[in-house]
Amino acid sequence: MNRTGQQFKQIAFVAAATPEAREACVRLESRYGNCDPSAADVIVALGGDGLMLQTLHKFMTSGKPIYGMHRGTVGFLMNDYSDESLRERLSAAHTTVIHPLLMRARDSHGRSHDHHAINEVSLFRQSAQAAHLRILIDGEERLAELIADGVLIATPAGSTAYNLSVQGPIIPINAPLLALTPISPFRPRRWRGALLPDKAKVTIDVQDAGKRPVAAVADHDEVRSVTSVDVCMDHDIAINMLFDPGHNLDDRILREQFGV
Repeated sequence: MNRTGQQFKQIAFVAAATPEAREACVRLESRYGNCDPSAADVIVALGGDGLMLQTLHKFMTSGKPIYGMHRGTVGFLMNDYSDESLRERLSAAHTTVIHPLLMRARDSHGRSHDHHAINEVSLFRQSAQAAHLRILIDGEERLAELIADGVLIATPAGSTAYNLSVQGPIIPINAPLLALTPISPFRPRRWRGALLPDKAKVTIDVQDAGKRPVAAVADHDEVRSVTSVDVCMDHDIAINMLFDPGHNLDDRILREQFGV
């Protein structure tokens, strides 16, 4: 994590559809202008974590740094909102580099679907019956059968999201790790998941997919009736997120581990 020290002259604002976010966008535009994202030095997102995830996905390969200000509900990925001294805040901000996951899912018709995820890739049972899943790491079978509602693979940035709610581990943002976490496991009962190197390739084969259908979801992109899913971190894509000093993801993730 490094301080930017950059001078951001051209700012592009994106805002959630809520009145609070739209009003903030109007105020900021009147003070700092609002250029097209393609010509911007920085993207400023106004809303909550949902809007931030949309923005990260939209500008994932643009190389533009992204700075969020909280004008929504959940603001774990956002900085505090203020109209004042925005360019100075941007220049003083620290950069956190994150990499997304790449999901390659094959469906029951033999089609392949590729999607990226900032937080996690999740597999869920589609019916009343539990999913039966086989898990391989780098091509080697590690779990012959997981009977559960599903399983997820989370990045450090996503480890405090859905992963945490299903009792997965919190991962420091710069740790080269992924969390593999079962969702309501039935068998094996004592398996609580695994921490994996972030260069690992996770393959999940769906057993008896016709009788026990499973959906795969990369953040918000869903593929129904999958037969097999490969997940790995896409190190070719680097996303620069900007945070105010003392308000970065490292600090927040550390506080989460102590419940504050």
